[in-house]
Amino acid sequence: MSMNKKHWIVLFAFGLFIYACKKDHPVKEEIESWLGFVKPVNFPDPEYKFANNPITKEGFELGRALFYEPRLSRNNTITCGSCHIQSSAFTQHGHDVSHGIDDRLGTRNSPPIMNLAWNKAFMWGGGVYDLDLQPIVPITTHEEMDENLENVLNKLRALPKYTGLFKNAFGSEEISTAKFMKALSQFMLMCVSSNSKYDKVMRKEAGMSFTADEQEGYTLFKQKCASCHSEPLFTDGSFRNNGLGISPINDQGLYAATLKETDKYKFKVPSLRNLQYTAPFMHDGRFLSLAGVLEHYHSEVQDTPNLDPVLKQGNRIGIALTQNDKVKLTAFLATLNDTDFINNKLLSEQ
Repeated sequence: MSMNKKHWIVLFAFGLFIYACKKDHPVKEEIESWLGFVKPVNFPDPEYKFANNPITKEGFELGRALFYEPRLSRNNTITCGSCHIQSSAFTQHGHDVSHGIDDRLGTRNSPPIMNLAWNKAFMWGGGVYDLDLQPIVPITTHEEMDENLENVLNKLRALPKYTGLFKNAFGSEEISTAKFMKALSQFMLMCVSSNSKYDKVMRKEAGMSFTADEQEGYTLFKQKCASCHSEPLFTDGSFRNNGLGISPINDQGLYAATLKETDKYKFKVPSLRNLQYTAPFMHDGRFLSLAGVLEHYHSEVQDTPNLDPVLKQGNRIGIALTQNDKVKLTAFLATLNDTDFINNKLLSEQ
């Protein structure tokens, strides 16, 4: 047998070995692609204190398992991913308000989980100012998961899967509230949407530029919308009254958290990223389309107490928008959709 044939046999056997390894270890590709949290070059520094909870591959994987774990709910049927669906940019597509355990209806639309590392406050009506504490709200809310945290931890402690995952992530099989919360944060912090056409244009990537309509829409956006939806996150993170009026259930927004009269009917300014996937819009999901949102600002803003000053200029309430303005703004806003984000397998249920 010639040396050449021997070499081929060795190479063939080695190839079979590599194939077997990949077959037995389907996460190999994921391990090789793991980069951890990377700040997009066109984004500001995050608000989250990573020094208190450094993201590791093992911590992220634990957080991902917990995010899609139904045992976080009272009857083991609802996960975080039930109301925050990746294909809908981690919102609950098609529902005006969230649907929780026993198909109970919440009072607000599920907000998207994206770019939370840059948030100072959470929830439509505020009240939570630390991402590590945010999951307590949906877990304990009657209309959502209707569970208590100790029950959740006890259910996890009974499963070898989770004692192993906690040990991998934190060096001990102990399942504590702090570790549970930090792991969920590690997953949510990795839900970064930063690869839309807008981002590529801003980063001056090769061959990327706005069309004429998109560029005109961008100019209009900076004139009429950017005071609240500031770049590159397309929200300034503030709470504002945008003239929706008083709802039938009298949701008073930020006031419920602060009890300040000046905070009545103020809600968090949402990001405008991924609007293609996150309808319906507003805190109560009242608008089914972006066209409805633009018409609200043009002609339907109500002059209620605490109406944001930017919506009351001189004698005009709202923002003047011609039909052409709406077309151009819609073209620009479409550049904020990020297909890589909603298809990122690293963020999917494994």
